[in-house]
Amino acid sequence: MKSFCKIKEELYNEISNIQYIKDINDDFEGRFFKLIDKINFLLIDDSENFYGYFLLKMNRKIKYDITSPTAITLNVSGYTIYFNPILFLVLDLNQMKTSIKHEIIHIISLHLIRGKELKKNFSTLAINMAMDIVVNQYLDYLPPYATTIDWVNLKYNLDLKPYSSMEEYILEIQRKLDLLDDNKDGDEDDTKINNEIEKKYDVAKTHESWEKSDFYDEDIIKSITKKIVNDSKKNNVDFYVENILSNLDSNSNKISWNLYLKKLMGTLEKGRKKTITRRNRRQPNRLDLRGEISNHIAKIVVAIDISGSISDEEFNVAINEVINIVKNYKYEIKIIECDTKIRRIYKVKNSKDIKARLNTRGGTSFSPVFKYVNNTDTNVLIYFTDGKGEVELEVKPGKYKTLWIISGKANEVSLRNKFGVIKKLKDVKSKEDTIDMMDVRSDGWSMNNQQPIL
Repeated sequence: MKSFCKIKEELYNEISNIQYIKDINDDFEGRFFKLIDKINFLLIDDSENFYGYFLLKMNRKIKYDITSPTAITLNVSGYTIYFNPILFLVLDLNQMKTSIKHEIIHIISLHLIRGKELKKNFSTLAINMAMDIVVNQYLDYLPPYATTIDWVNLKYNLDLKPYSSMEEYILEIQRKLDLLDDNKDGDEDDTKINNEIEKKYDVAKTHESWEKSDFYDEDIIKSITKKIVNDSKKNNVDFYVENILSNLDSNSNKISWNLYLKKLMGTLEKGRKKTITRRNRRQPNRLDLRGEISNHIAKIVVAIDISGSISDEEFNVAINEVINIVKNYKYEIKIIECDTKIRRIYKVKNSKDIKARLNTRGGTSFSPVFKYVNNTDTNVLIYFTDGKGEVELEVKPGKYKTLWIISGKANEVSLRNKFGVIKKLKDVKSKEDTIDMMDVRSDGWSMNNQQPIL
């Protein structure tokens, strides 16, 4: 019986000299998948055999035009994993295992759902890199071209921190791409000849296969994924995988209010002024041309319902998050304390300016806040409330952006004609009592206190 390495070498030598799919031997596919079977058995025998059993539940196909060794898609028959032999066979055995694990972590992290929602506001390149940064932090034996946090930091002069969320990475990467005008959306190369084998890795196109999925219904995707996960957990899984799997029962795939606010702030910078301290972006070699910087001051109003619907701790955490988000912009923040009427208005520049809330226990009316804001040059109104107010506003909202942040059990505001963006305020929990999946390293150490998790 031929050894694994011998079969791999023969397959690679055969495919590496072929340029067009039509020239591939008819029996190549069968011989290639026998190699994949061997890898599958090795994954099942491995201590992390969750991946081996998961792979058994996936359909397998060869796809010569993908720009990564492996890729995934979803249809009514379940998940399919694709292999590009020319990119896959150049890897060693450990890297092959890693490539398969990489796709499975994408699946259980619900990246198909989260990526689709994020594509409404961010470039494909930013999303692809952020997703791969998150996944690759949990994997060893990465191929040399893998998208890692160190590679992205070096290439784009960023300071991304390990084990942050995918959404946080996207924001920072997108901000840099916007400055560089380097937003690649993975468009097809029109110069490529049809039926030609793809032989180069391209991070901008690594998740193109997801667009070919038959459906993106969140409940169906979760249901299919949970079924495969339950069938694959034969033994205990690693701690970080267990944390990812626990999120299948949560709504963590939804874009949070603070992420939405960060994206919203990026849309407010419209005023520009000339400066000699920055080169012209379009003609950087023309030292006689002045560059531009933002000259826009974001006017933000934060309304807080003090009728008892939001705790002091919830509000303090949230308002500090608002200040942290806008600190990189020119901004003015006013806080409005209100119930059935406006009780107090004051400005804040940092967390030290936040005052103890007035102690009132009344009803809630949204109209007084909107009447006040309509007579200002506010850009963004952030309204913290339990959502229980009047059904109709007494005035029509102005042209400013409105972000409703709902506390308690409700998920909507009581207004019949809803407007703005409505987001849920997460419960505030002590950091000592909870461990976020993104705060945990793959070797079981908490990034918060650098103590091993037992």
